[in-house]
Amino acid sequence: MGKEEYRVLEVRSGKVLCLPGKEETIEHCRFCVYSRKFRVRGKDVPSPALAFCVRHQVSDEVNLQDVEAVTCADWRYEGYRSMMSIIG
Repeated sequence: MGKEEYRVLEVRSGKVLCLPGKEETIEHCRFCVYSRKFRVRGKDVPSPALAFCVRHQVSDEVNLQDVEAVTCADWRYEGYRSMMSIIG
């Protein structure tokens, strides 16, 4: 998988399979540096994580209960990484 490819992680019971055998809550996805999009009721919307990105600066809130999938840019399979480690 190259840099330009994303993984689409299906949400089940409020969690995604972030890494093999490792689930994360979508609450974590909303603050993860790898989170790019959330599929909400069939429509892809920018991840709330991009609110802190100078390039994108997305500011719309997402109802996490409606999230069906998360588009993830973790092509190295490093797992959840909080954006707070970058901006904090």
